[in-house]
Amino acid sequence: MHRVASVEPIENCRLRISFTDGLVGEVDLSEMVGKGVFEVLANPDEFAKVYVDEETHTVAWPGGIDLCPDSLYQDVLSQQKAA
Repeated sequence: MHRVASVEPIENCRLRISFTDGLVGEVDLSEMVGKGVFEVLANPDEFAKVYVDEETHTVAWPGGIDLCPDSLYQDVLSQQKAA
């Protein structure tokens, strides 16, 4: 299981994520933001509240919203392989 070390919100519903093994990259969440449980994240102030959950070591927001660290890792890894 991959663990998120840090996360930073950047413009256009994107996050810059660092993993504990040193992998760093960006993920685009624009397809999810504003839909279903991610509806609240359409508000930029809410999106900016992103943090690393200390227990699960993944990206999370207040209200119990979180993302699978393994999926995020694969997204970042595939982007780097394509570059």
